Amino acid sequence: MSSMPFLNGYSLEITSGDVHRLQAARKAIASGTPVSITFLPGDEVDNLARTAGAVRRLGYVPIPHISARRITSHRELFRFLSDLKDEAAVERVFVIAGDPPRPLGPYGDALAIINTGLLADFGIRHVGIAGYPTGHPQISSTALTGAMTDKLGAIARSGQTAEIVTQFSFDSEDVLSWLLQIRRLGVNATVRIGIPGPASVKSLIRFAARCGVESSANVFAKYGISIRRLLSTATPDLLVNNLARQLDPVLHGAVKAHLYPFGGVEKLSEWIAAFSASNSVHV
Repeated sequence: MSSMPFLNGYSLEITSGDVHRLQAARKAIASGTPVSITFLPGDEVDNLARTAGAVRRLGYVPIPHISARRITSHRELFRFLSDLKDEAAVERVFVIAGDPPRPLGPYGDALAIINTGLLADFGIRHVGIAGYPTGHPQISSTALTGAMTDKLGAIARSGQTAEIVTQFSFDSEDVLSWLLQIRRLGVNATVRIGIPGPASVKSLIRFAARCGVESSANVFAKYGISIRRLLSTATPDLLVNNLARQLDPVLHGAVKAHLYPFGGVEKLSEWIAAFSASNSVHV
C-alpha cells in the first residue's frame, strides 16, 4: 500500500534560523506547503514576524507559533499579530502554552490567547493547537482532554477552523489509540501527526527527553532502530508506512503528517524526495 496519501499535504516545522535551509530545499518541498515556525526560548516576536514574511516569499504558507507564556503583555500580542498581518499576510497560527514555568506576561495558556478575540480581529482564520498521543509528563490525560475540548470550543465560537498538531511519536499504536479516543469524544478537527524526520539516534533521544516523549528501548524497537547505534541515522519510513496502512478515515477522521526536521531541513527534504520516489513501499 502506498504511504503517500498520508503524506500528501504534509506540513513541516522550522526555527527562525532555518530560512536559508528552507530556501536551499525548495526543489524537494512543494510550493504551498504549510511551514510552522516554532517560538524558541530567547526568540523575539519581531524576528518571528520577519521569518514568517521570508517563508511567505519563498512560496510557502507560514504558521507562526504563539507561545502564550512568552508573550510579555497585551501590547506585545497586539503588535505581534499586527506585524504578522503586515509582513506575511498570516491567516494561520499555532497557539501553545509554551514551556516557561511562569508566564512572562498575562497569558498562562493557549486558551487565554484564543479568548482575547485578537486572532480573528487580525484576520486569523485557522488556529492550530497541540495534541499529545503519548501524554504529557506534567499534565494528566484528563486535563489534556479537557483543555483540548475547551480550546476547540472557543475557536469554533470565534468562527475559525481548528487543527490539532501533535508532539512527535515513535509508536504508531499509541497514535492510533489516541485518535480513536478523541474521535469518540466528538473531536472532528483535522489532526496532524508529528513525525520525526531523519536524524541520528542520539539526536532523537535528546529531542525526546526535551519534549517529554517516551523513548524506551522497546519504543525505539517498534520504530525500527536500536539505541546501541547512537550515531546511525534513523528514518521514519516504518512509522509512516504503519500509520498509512492502518489509518481509516471512518474511525480516525482526517489525518495528515507534520514533519519535525530534527536532523536538519536538508536531510528532511532529501528523505521526502527519496520516499516520494519509492512510495509503493509495503509493510
